[in-house]
Amino acid sequence: MTTGHVYIAISLDGFVARSDHTLDWLDKQQAEGEEHGYEAFVEGVDGIVMGRGSYETVRGFDIDWPYDKPVVVMSKTLTDADLPPELVGKVRFVDQDPPELMRSLQAQGWSRAYVDGGKVVQSFMRCGLIEDLWLTIIPILIGDGVSLFGELDRDVDLELLGSEGFPSGLLQARYRIVRDPA
Repeated sequence: MTTGHVYIAISLDGFVARSDHTLDWLDKQQAEGEEHGYEAFVEGVDGIVMGRGSYETVRGFDIDWPYDKPVVVMSKTLTDADLPPELVGKVRFVDQDPPELMRSLQAQGWSRAYVDGGKVVQSFMRCGLIEDLWLTIIPILIGDGVSLFGELDRDVDLELLGSEGFPSGLLQARYRIVRDPA
């Protein structure tokens, strides 16, 4: 089946966004000129899976659509009829649970999906559909917000694949999910 891969920034206290879903705290940490592996990560995936909240956040940025790869937005309310003309052929909406979506992506030839957004990452984690995590830890405490992991029904063991600190204070850790051999 298509595998899920996460590349995401988190605050030191484990949040991916403030409670109101804003990301202003990311702008406080300047990392100009630093290469954190994002381009290489994205080159290694077939497309991006995100939730409605992440989609709306990205749409709210004062930039053109930033993704060259196909984007699948998980939403129970949005349909392709809601797509603005400039995103037709770039974005599609689906109302599927994570396993169903991954089977569908497999049938479309995807082998690796970039899974993005706090709630979507949580749902894929609960279903055992994440293979690895690239966490870029921003040296800031925001105190409250959208937790990357939320509640889990079991422990999830991780194997450290590598870590790197950067002059800006960012710390990146790469983990592989350890599967239960049973």
